[in-house]
Amino acid sequence: MIHPLRIRQRNAAQPRAGASYVLYWVQMNRRAVSNHALAYAIERANELGLPLLVYEALTFDYPEANDRIHTFILEGVPEMQRQVEALGAGYCFYLRRSKSDSNRVLYDLAKDAALVVTDDYPVFVAATHNERVAGKIDVPFYTVDSSCIVPMNAFGKREWAAYTIRPKIQKLLFEYLEPVPKVRLRHRWTAPKPEWHTEVSDIAKLVASCAINHSVKPSISFTGGAIAARKHLDQFIASRIARYSTDRNSPSNHATSELSPYLHFGQIAAVDVALAAKSNPEFLEELIVRRELAFNFARHCPNPGSLEALPDWAQLTLRKHAADHRDYVYSPDQFEHAQTPDALWNACQKEMLLRGRIHGYYRMYWGKKIIEWSPTHQQAQDTMLAIHDRYALDGRDPNTYTSVLWCFGLHDRPWGERPVFGTVRYMGLEGMKRKTDVPSYIKEIEYLERTGKDPFRI
Repeated sequence: MIHPLRIRQRNAAQPRAGASYVLYWVQMNRRAVSNHALAYAIERANELGLPLLVYEALTFDYPEANDRIHTFILEGVPEMQRQVEALGAGYCFYLRRSKSDSNRVLYDLAKDAALVVTDDYPVFVAATHNERVAGKIDVPFYTVDSSCIVPMNAFGKREWAAYTIRPKIQKLLFEYLEPVPKVRLRHRWTAPKPEWHTEVSDIAKLVASCAINHSVKPSISFTGGAIAARKHLDQFIASRIARYSTDRNSPSNHATSELSPYLHFGQIAAVDVALAAKSNPEFLEELIVRRELAFNFARHCPNPGSLEALPDWAQLTLRKHAADHRDYVYSPDQFEHAQTPDALWNACQKEMLLRGRIHGYYRMYWGKKIIEWSPTHQQAQDTMLAIHDRYALDGRDPNTYTSVLWCFGLHDRPWGERPVFGTVRYMGLEGMKRKTDVPSYIKEIEYLERTGKDPFRI
Protein backbone atom coordinates (compact mmCIF):
# COMPACT_ATOMS: atom_id res chain seq x y z
CA MET A 1 0.00 0.00 0.00
CA ILE A 2 2.97 2.34 0.45
CA HIS A 3 4.25 3.64 -2.88
CA PRO A 4 7.56 1.96 -3.78
CA LEU A 5 9.15 5.35 -4.58
CA ARG A 6 9.02 6.10 -0.86
CA ILE A 7 11.03 3.02 0.07
CA ARG A 8 14.76 2.31 -0.20
CA GLN A 9 16.45 -0.87 0.99
CA ARG A 10 19.88 0.23 2.13
CA ASN A 11 21.59 -3.18 2.34
CA ALA A 12 21.29 -6.60 0.72
CA ALA A 13 20.35 -8.65 3.81
CA GLN A 14 17.43 -11.08 4.00
CA PRO A 15 14.78 -11.15 6.76
CA ARG A 16 15.83 -13.09 9.84
CA ALA A 17 14.21 -16.49 10.28
CA GLY A 18 12.71 -17.05 13.73
CA ALA A 19 12.65 -13.32 14.55
CA SER A 20 10.51 -11.94 17.38
CA TYR A 21 9.26 -8.77 15.67
CA VAL A 22 9.65 -6.14 12.98
CA LEU A 23 11.43 -3.04 14.29
CA TYR A 24 10.46 0.53 13.34
CA TRP A 25 13.14 2.98 14.47
CA VAL A 26 11.67 6.47 14.78
CA GLN A 27 14.18 9.21 13.95
CA MET A 28 12.42 12.15 12.29
CA ASN A 29 8.74 11.27 11.96
CA ARG A 30 7.74 11.29 15.61
CA ARG A 31 4.07 10.50 15.08
CA ALA A 32 1.89 7.39 15.02
CA VAL A 33 -0.67 8.64 12.49
CA SER A 34 -0.19 9.56 8.82
CA ASN A 35 3.27 8.00 8.85
CA HIS A 36 4.27 6.12 5.70
CA ALA A 37 7.26 4.52 7.44
CA LEU A 38 5.13 3.17 10.28
CA ALA A 39 2.51 1.95 7.81
CA TYR A 40 5.19 0.16 5.81
CA ALA A 41 6.57 -1.45 8.98
CA ILE A 42 3.06 -2.70 9.81
CA GLU A 43 2.71 -4.09 6.28
CA ARG A 44 5.93 -6.03 6.63
CA ALA A 45 5.04 -7.26 10.10
CA ASN A 46 1.71 -8.56 8.77
CA GLU A 47 3.44 -10.18 5.82
CA LEU A 48 5.85 -12.01 8.15
CA GLY A 49 3.22 -12.86 10.77
CA LEU A 50 5.04 -10.88 13.47
CA PRO A 51 4.25 -8.12 15.97
CA LEU A 52 5.78 -4.67 15.61
CA LEU A 53 8.10 -2.88 18.02
CA VAL A 54 8.43 0.89 17.67
CA TYR A 55 11.70 2.26 19.02
CA GLU A 56 12.22 5.98 19.63
CA ALA A 57 15.29 7.50 21.26
CA LEU A 58 16.84 10.78 22.36
CA THR A 59 20.53 11.11 23.09
CA PHE A 60 22.60 13.68 24.91
CA ASP A 61 25.30 14.03 22.25
CA TYR A 62 23.67 15.38 19.10
CA PRO A 63 25.28 18.71 18.09
CA GLU A 64 24.07 21.59 20.29
CA ALA A 65 21.92 19.31 22.46
CA ASN A 66 20.04 21.55 24.90
CA ASP A 67 17.00 21.94 27.11
CA ARG A 68 14.88 23.54 24.38
CA ILE A 69 15.18 20.72 21.87
CA HIS A 70 15.09 17.96 24.49
CA THR A 71 11.94 19.40 26.06
CA PHE A 72 10.15 19.78 22.74
CA ILE A 73 10.87 16.16 21.77
CA LEU A 74 10.02 14.72 25.19
CA GLU A 75 6.69 16.58 25.27
CA GLY A 76 5.61 14.48 22.32
CA VAL A 77 6.56 11.09 23.76
CA PRO A 78 3.54 10.28 25.99
CA GLU A 79 1.09 10.80 23.13
CA MET A 80 3.33 8.86 20.75
CA GLN A 81 3.42 5.95 23.21
CA ARG A 82 -0.36 6.04 23.68
CA GLN A 83 -1.06 6.03 19.95
CA VAL A 84 1.49 3.30 19.16
CA GLU A 85 0.12 1.03 21.87
CA ALA A 86 -3.44 1.73 20.64
CA LEU A 87 -2.35 0.27 17.29
CA GLY A 88 -1.34 -2.92 19.08
CA ALA A 89 2.40 -2.39 18.68
CA GLY A 90 5.08 -2.40 21.33
CA TYR A 91 6.79 0.85 22.21
CA CYS A 92 10.24 1.56 23.61
CA PHE A 93 11.58 5.04 24.32
CA TYR A 94 15.23 5.24 25.30
CA LEU A 95 16.72 8.38 26.85
CA ARG A 96 20.51 8.26 26.70
CA ARG A 97 21.49 10.77 29.35
CA SER A 98 25.30 10.60 29.30
CA LYS A 99 28.29 8.86 27.78
CA SER A 100 28.10 6.07 30.37
CA ASP A 101 24.70 4.95 29.04
CA SER A 102 24.59 2.31 26.32
CA ASN A 103 24.89 3.48 22.74
CA ARG A 104 24.01 0.08 21.31
CA VAL A 105 20.30 -0.19 22.05
CA LEU A 106 19.31 -0.07 18.38
CA TYR A 107 21.77 -2.85 17.53
CA ASP A 108 20.62 -4.94 20.48
CA LEU A 109 16.98 -4.59 19.44
CA ALA A 110 17.88 -5.40 15.84
CA LYS A 111 19.28 -8.78 16.91
CA ASP A 112 15.75 -10.05 17.51
CA ALA A 113 14.18 -8.25 14.53
CA ALA A 114 13.27 -9.71 11.15
CA LEU A 115 14.03 -6.36 9.53
CA VAL A 116 14.40 -2.70 10.46
CA VAL A 117 12.44 0.24 9.03
CA THR A 118 13.36 3.87 9.68
CA ASP A 119 12.80 7.39 8.33
CA ASP A 120 14.41 8.57 5.10
CA TYR A 121 15.80 12.03 5.82
CA PRO A 122 18.51 13.81 3.82
CA VAL A 123 20.34 15.86 6.48
CA PHE A 124 21.68 15.97 10.04
CA VAL A 125 22.16 12.90 12.21
CA ALA A 126 19.42 10.82 10.56
CA ALA A 127 21.26 10.92 7.23
CA THR A 128 24.51 9.92 8.94
CA HIS A 129 22.82 7.15 10.93
CA ASN A 130 21.18 5.68 7.85
CA GLU A 131 24.48 5.46 5.99
CA ARG A 132 26.27 3.91 8.96
CA VAL A 133 23.67 1.49 10.34
CA ALA A 134 22.82 -0.24 7.06
CA GLY A 135 26.13 -2.08 6.94
CA LYS A 136 26.22 -2.93 10.65
CA ILE A 137 23.08 -5.03 10.97
CA ASP A 138 22.44 -8.43 9.41
CA VAL A 139 18.79 -7.88 8.48
CA PRO A 140 17.16 -5.69 5.80
CA PHE A 141 17.35 -1.98 6.56
CA TYR A 142 14.68 0.14 4.88
CA THR A 143 14.38 3.92 4.87
CA VAL A 144 10.93 5.32 4.06
CA ASP A 145 10.13 8.90 3.05
CA SER A 146 7.27 10.20 5.15
CA SER A 147 8.47 13.80 5.19
CA CYS A 148 7.47 14.84 1.67
CA ILE A 149 4.14 14.66 -0.11
CA VAL A 150 5.73 13.80 -3.46
CA PRO A 151 8.55 11.41 -2.54
CA MET A 152 12.12 12.67 -2.82
CA ASN A 153 12.87 9.66 -5.03
CA ALA A 154 10.45 10.96 -7.67
CA PHE A 155 13.15 13.44 -8.72
CA GLY A 156 16.37 11.85 -9.88
CA LYS A 157 18.43 15.02 -9.97
CA ARG A 158 18.84 18.39 -8.31
CA GLU A 159 16.30 21.02 -9.33
CA TRP A 160 17.66 24.52 -9.59
CA ALA A 161 14.68 26.66 -8.62
CA ALA A 162 11.00 26.59 -7.80
CA TYR A 163 10.10 27.16 -11.45
CA THR A 164 11.83 23.90 -12.48
CA ILE A 165 10.37 21.66 -9.79
CA ARG A 166 6.88 23.20 -9.67
CA PRO A 167 5.52 21.69 -12.93
CA LYS A 168 6.98 18.31 -12.01
CA ILE A 169 5.29 18.37 -8.61
CA GLN A 170 2.01 19.55 -10.12
CA LYS A 171 2.12 16.65 -12.59
CA LEU A 172 2.52 14.10 -9.79
CA LEU A 173 0.55 15.70 -6.98
CA PHE A 174 -2.78 14.00 -7.75
CA GLU A 175 -1.10 10.65 -7.13
CA TYR A 176 0.32 11.53 -3.71
CA LEU A 177 -1.91 14.19 -2.16
CA GLU A 178 -4.09 11.71 -0.32
CA PRO A 179 -4.36 10.39 3.23
CA VAL A 180 -1.75 7.89 4.34
CA PRO A 181 -3.26 4.38 4.17
CA LYS A 182 -4.36 2.97 7.51
CA VAL A 183 -3.00 -0.53 7.97
CA ARG A 184 -4.32 -2.74 10.79
CA LEU A 185 -1.66 -4.63 12.71
CA ARG A 186 -2.68 -8.29 12.80
CA HIS A 187 -0.37 -9.52 15.57
CA ARG A 188 -0.52 -7.56 18.80
CA TRP A 189 2.53 -6.98 20.95
CA THR A 190 2.22 -9.05 24.13
CA ALA A 191 5.77 -9.07 25.47
CA PRO A 192 6.89 -6.78 28.31
CA LYS A 193 8.60 -3.52 27.46
CA PRO A 194 12.29 -3.84 26.57
CA GLU A 195 14.60 -3.19 29.50
CA TRP A 196 15.83 0.08 27.99
CA HIS A 197 12.43 1.77 28.06
CA THR A 198 12.28 5.18 29.77
CA GLU A 199 8.87 6.24 31.05
CA VAL A 200 8.37 9.95 30.29
CA SER A 201 6.45 11.82 32.98
CA ASP A 202 8.41 14.53 34.79
CA ILE A 203 9.97 16.11 31.71
CA ALA A 204 11.85 18.88 33.50
CA LYS A 205 13.49 16.29 35.75
CA LEU A 206 14.45 14.11 32.80
CA VAL A 207 15.95 17.05 30.94
CA ALA A 208 17.91 18.14 34.01
CA SER A 209 19.39 14.64 34.27
CA CYS A 210 20.95 14.80 30.80
CA ALA A 211 24.50 15.98 30.05
CA ILE A 212 23.38 18.73 27.66
CA ASN A 213 23.51 22.52 27.42
CA HIS A 214 21.11 23.76 30.10
CA SER A 215 21.53 27.45 29.20
CA VAL A 216 19.14 27.28 26.22
CA LYS A 217 15.76 27.27 27.91
CA PRO A 218 12.55 25.79 26.46
CA SER A 219 10.57 27.90 24.01
CA ILE A 220 8.08 30.29 25.57
CA SER A 221 5.80 29.77 22.55
CA PHE A 222 5.79 26.13 21.49
CA THR A 223 4.82 22.90 23.22
CA GLY A 224 5.98 19.74 21.49
CA GLY A 225 3.90 16.79 20.35
CA ALA A 226 1.15 15.73 17.98
CA ILE A 227 -1.63 17.25 20.10
CA ALA A 228 -0.01 20.69 20.09
CA ALA A 229 0.69 20.37 16.36
CA ARG A 230 -2.96 19.67 15.65
CA LYS A 231 -4.01 22.68 17.73
CA HIS A 232 -1.77 24.90 15.59
CA LEU A 233 -3.24 23.46 12.40
CA ASP A 234 -6.81 23.82 13.65
CA GLN A 235 -6.27 27.46 14.61
CA PHE A 236 -4.61 28.18 11.28
CA ILE A 237 -7.59 26.77 9.37
CA ALA A 238 -10.17 28.41 11.65
CA SER A 239 -8.78 31.92 11.95
CA ARG A 240 -5.64 32.53 9.88
CA ILE A 241 -5.78 30.88 6.49
CA ALA A 242 -8.31 33.43 5.19
CA ARG A 243 -5.71 36.14 5.84
CA TYR A 244 -2.69 34.16 4.70
CA SER A 245 -2.54 35.41 1.11
CA THR A 246 -2.61 39.08 2.11
CA ASP A 247 -0.91 39.08 5.53
CA ARG A 248 1.62 36.24 5.51
CA ASN A 249 4.62 38.56 5.07
CA SER A 250 3.61 40.82 7.94
CA PRO A 251 4.80 39.12 11.15
CA SER A 252 2.74 41.20 13.55
CA ASN A 253 -0.46 40.05 11.82
CA HIS A 254 0.12 36.39 12.79
CA ALA A 255 -1.35 34.93 9.61
CA THR A 256 1.02 31.98 9.16
CA SER A 257 0.58 28.40 10.38
CA GLU A 258 3.64 28.37 12.71
CA LEU A 259 3.90 24.64 12.01
CA SER A 260 7.58 24.55 11.06
CA PRO A 261 8.79 23.05 14.40
CA TYR A 262 6.18 20.30 14.17
CA LEU A 263 6.94 19.53 10.54
CA HIS A 264 10.66 19.39 11.31
CA PHE A 265 10.25 16.89 14.15
CA GLY A 266 7.61 14.98 12.22
CA GLN A 267 4.94 15.56 14.85
CA ILE A 268 2.48 16.37 12.07
CA ALA A 269 2.39 15.09 8.49
CA ALA A 270 2.83 17.55 5.62
CA VAL A 271 0.15 15.66 3.71
CA ASP A 272 -2.39 16.20 6.51
CA VAL A 273 -1.59 19.90 6.58
CA ALA A 274 -1.94 20.14 2.79
CA LEU A 275 -5.28 18.33 2.77
CA ALA A 276 -6.61 20.64 5.48
CA ALA A 277 -5.35 23.77 3.70
CA LYS A 278 -5.95 22.80 0.07
CA SER A 279 -8.19 25.81 -0.52
CA ASN A 280 -5.22 28.20 -0.33
CA PRO A 281 -2.79 27.91 -3.28
CA GLU A 282 -0.29 30.38 -1.83
CA PHE A 283 0.09 28.28 1.30
CA LEU A 284 0.41 25.08 -0.74
CA GLU A 285 3.16 26.73 -2.78
CA GLU A 286 5.19 27.20 0.41
CA LEU A 287 4.29 23.85 2.00
CA ILE A 288 4.79 21.69 -1.07
CA VAL A 289 6.79 23.39 -3.83
CA ARG A 290 9.22 25.39 -1.69
CA ARG A 291 9.58 22.82 1.08
CA GLU A 292 10.09 19.93 -1.29
CA LEU A 293 12.54 21.96 -3.36
CA ALA A 294 14.54 22.15 -0.11
CA PHE A 295 14.37 18.38 0.37
CA ASN A 296 15.41 17.87 -3.25
CA PHE A 297 18.38 20.16 -2.72
CA ALA A 298 19.41 18.35 0.46
CA ARG A 299 19.03 14.92 -1.15
CA HIS A 300 21.11 15.67 -4.26
CA CYS A 301 23.69 18.14 -2.95
CA PRO A 302 26.77 16.47 -1.38
CA ASN A 303 27.13 19.25 1.22
CA PRO A 304 23.95 21.33 1.58
CA GLY A 305 25.51 23.36 4.38
CA SER A 306 28.32 24.75 2.21
CA LEU A 307 28.62 27.93 0.14
CA GLU A 308 30.04 25.66 -2.57
CA ALA A 309 26.46 24.45 -3.09
CA LEU A 310 25.50 27.87 -4.49
CA PRO A 311 24.91 28.29 -8.22
CA ASP A 312 27.95 29.39 -10.24
CA TRP A 313 26.76 32.98 -10.71
CA ALA A 314 26.41 33.45 -6.93
CA GLN A 315 29.81 31.96 -6.15
CA LEU A 316 31.47 34.16 -8.78
CA THR A 317 29.89 37.40 -7.60
CA LEU A 318 30.60 36.66 -3.93
CA ARG A 319 34.25 35.92 -4.70
CA LYS A 320 34.47 39.18 -6.63
CA HIS A 321 33.15 41.12 -3.63
CA ALA A 322 34.79 39.08 -0.85
CA ALA A 323 37.22 41.85 0.09
CA ASP A 324 34.71 44.72 -0.07
CA HIS A 325 34.71 47.19 2.79
CA ARG A 326 32.03 46.65 5.46
CA ASP A 327 30.82 49.80 7.20
CA TYR A 328 29.98 47.81 10.33
CA VAL A 329 31.25 44.43 11.50
CA TYR A 330 29.86 42.46 14.43
CA SER A 331 31.15 39.29 16.07
CA PRO A 332 29.25 35.99 16.27
CA ASP A 333 28.73 36.66 19.98
CA GLN A 334 27.21 40.08 19.28
CA PHE A 335 24.86 38.53 16.75
CA GLU A 336 23.88 35.73 19.11
CA HIS A 337 23.02 38.15 21.91
CA ALA A 338 21.22 40.68 19.66
CA GLN A 339 23.75 43.45 20.19
CA THR A 340 23.51 45.54 17.01
CA PRO A 341 22.23 49.11 16.54
CA ASP A 342 19.34 47.84 14.36
CA ALA A 343 16.22 47.49 16.54
CA LEU A 344 14.40 45.35 13.97
CA TRP A 345 17.32 42.96 13.55
CA ASN A 346 17.71 42.69 17.32
CA ALA A 347 13.99 41.90 17.64
CA CYS A 348 14.31 39.13 15.04
CA GLN A 349 17.19 37.58 16.94
CA LYS A 350 15.33 37.89 20.26
CA GLU A 351 12.37 36.10 18.70
CA MET A 352 14.77 33.25 17.92
CA LEU A 353 16.14 33.30 21.48
CA LEU A 354 12.68 33.30 23.06
CA ARG A 355 10.35 31.50 20.68
CA GLY A 356 12.80 29.28 18.89
CA ARG A 357 11.93 30.51 15.42
CA ILE A 358 11.84 33.69 13.34
CA HIS A 359 8.97 34.61 11.05
CA GLY A 360 10.02 33.55 7.54
CA TYR A 361 9.92 37.00 5.95
CA TYR A 362 11.95 38.64 8.68
CA ARG A 363 14.35 35.72 8.70
CA MET A 364 15.33 36.78 5.17
CA TYR A 365 16.15 40.26 6.45
CA TRP A 366 17.92 38.77 9.49
CA GLY A 367 20.19 36.70 7.25
CA LYS A 368 20.90 39.46 4.74
CA LYS A 369 22.08 41.81 7.48
CA ILE A 370 24.39 39.15 8.91
CA ILE A 371 26.03 39.01 5.47
CA GLU A 372 26.34 42.79 5.39
CA TRP A 373 27.85 42.96 8.90
CA SER A 374 30.22 39.97 8.88
CA PRO A 375 33.91 40.19 7.89
CA THR A 376 33.52 37.34 5.38
CA HIS A 377 30.71 35.54 3.62
CA GLN A 378 31.82 32.27 5.21
CA GLN A 379 31.64 33.71 8.72
CA ALA A 380 28.17 35.04 7.94
CA GLN A 381 26.98 31.59 6.94
CA ASP A 382 28.67 29.99 9.95
CA THR A 383 26.90 32.45 12.25
CA MET A 384 23.48 31.78 10.72
CA LEU A 385 23.84 28.02 10.95
CA ALA A 386 25.25 28.13 14.50
CA ILE A 387 22.31 30.21 15.73
CA HIS A 388 19.81 27.88 14.06
CA ASP A 389 21.53 24.79 15.45
CA ARG A 390 21.44 26.14 18.98
CA TYR A 391 18.10 27.93 19.21
CA ALA A 392 15.76 27.05 16.34
CA LEU A 393 13.09 24.40 16.81
CA ASP A 394 12.88 24.23 13.01
CA GLY A 395 16.68 24.13 12.53
CA ARG A 396 18.86 21.30 11.18
CA ASP A 397 16.21 20.90 8.48
CA PRO A 398 16.45 20.99 4.66
CA ASN A 399 14.55 24.27 4.88
CA THR A 400 17.23 25.64 7.22
CA TYR A 401 20.01 25.03 4.73
CA THR A 402 18.06 26.39 1.78
CA SER A 403 16.82 29.43 3.73
CA VAL A 404 20.36 30.29 4.82
CA LEU A 405 21.84 29.72 1.37
CA TRP A 406 18.96 31.64 -0.24
CA CYS A 407 20.43 34.70 1.47
CA PHE A 408 23.55 34.06 -0.66
CA GLY A 409 21.68 33.48 -3.93
CA LEU A 410 20.44 29.87 -3.84
CA HIS A 411 17.14 29.36 -5.71
CA ASP A 412 17.22 33.04 -6.68
CA ARG A 413 18.49 35.12 -9.62
CA PRO A 414 21.04 37.93 -10.03
CA TRP A 415 19.97 41.46 -9.04
CA GLY A 416 21.67 44.85 -9.29
CA GLU A 417 25.31 44.88 -8.24
CA ARG A 418 26.33 46.46 -4.93
CA PRO A 419 29.17 46.17 -2.39
CA VAL A 420 29.54 42.96 -0.34
CA PHE A 421 26.57 41.29 -2.04
CA GLY A 422 27.60 41.68 -5.66
CA THR A 423 24.53 40.66 -7.66
CA VAL A 424 22.98 38.67 -4.78
CA ARG A 425 19.66 40.15 -3.68
CA TYR A 426 19.88 42.81 -0.96
CA MET A 427 17.25 43.60 1.68
CA GLY A 428 17.28 46.78 3.74
CA LEU A 429 15.49 48.33 6.69
CA GLU A 430 13.57 50.89 4.62
CA GLY A 431 12.03 48.09 2.58
CA MET A 432 10.90 46.36 5.75
CA LYS A 433 9.34 49.58 7.00
CA ARG A 434 7.42 50.02 3.74
CA LYS A 435 6.16 46.46 3.58
CA THR A 436 5.59 45.50 7.23
CA ASP A 437 4.55 47.00 10.55
CA VAL A 438 8.00 47.19 12.13
CA PRO A 439 6.97 49.15 15.28
CA SER A 440 4.25 46.63 16.19
CA TYR A 441 6.66 43.71 15.77
CA ILE A 442 9.34 45.35 17.91
CA LYS A 443 6.75 46.13 20.59
CA GLU A 444 5.58 42.50 20.58
CA ILE A 445 9.10 41.15 21.02
CA GLU A 446 9.79 43.66 23.79
CA TYR A 447 6.73 42.26 25.60
CA LEU A 448 8.02 38.70 25.23
CA GLU A 449 11.40 39.73 26.59
CA ARG A 450 9.93 41.68 29.51
CA THR A 451 7.32 39.14 30.63
CA GLY A 452 8.65 35.80 29.40
CA LYS A 453 5.13 35.07 28.18
CA ASP A 454 3.76 34.79 24.65
CA PRO A 455 0.17 36.04 24.28
CA PHE A 456 -0.02 34.19 20.96
CA ARG A 457 0.94 30.81 22.39
CA ILE A 458 -1.56 28.19 21.33
